[in-house]
Amino acid sequence: MNTRRVLLFVPLLLAIGLGLFLWKGLSLDPKALPSALIDKPFPEFEIESLMDPERKLNRADLIGEPVLVNVWATWCPSCKIEHPQLMEIARQGYKIYGLNYKDERQAAKIWLQQYRNPYTANIFDKEGRLGFNLGVYGAPETYVLDAQGVIRYRYAGPVSIDVWNQLKALLDDLRKQS
Repeated sequence: MNTRRVLLFVPLLLAIGLGLFLWKGLSLDPKALPSALIDKPFPEFEIESLMDPERKLNRADLIGEPVLVNVWATWCPSCKIEHPQLMEIARQGYKIYGLNYKDERQAAKIWLQQYRNPYTANIFDKEGRLGFNLGVYGAPETYVLDAQGVIRYRYAGPVSIDVWNQLKALLDDLRKQS
């Protein structure tokens, strides 16, 4: 008889456990996607430039000063939304390297002509291999690199003015350190 009474409490305990698990999930930021590459060097690569297929870009191009690496594509509606903010960031003198992700070269070139080009250079990652090595979930994503090419922060989603203020503070701190 005692075993039957204990078994009556099992569903209650399971419900409480599930409730606590779901309650904890409500406090998490859905934009905060952890990256295993934080505080690690940007992956090695040698990939064609979007604008000039004869030019190969590599990790060394990203080293020397703190920079942003922005993952974008013409098929990405959020990339169009963040683009004016990227233009403003470039106007303020911050370097942004583009990672054109799983896109068509001609479409991307036309897109940059139409909306203007905020990027210092664009890596043409047609197959998405570099994106895979970075752990890209989709576009847009933005990475902050220090002067040594180490990834210090990753943001998934469009860069808004509020997001830019956070990224700018981090870049400015990294500039002071280098």
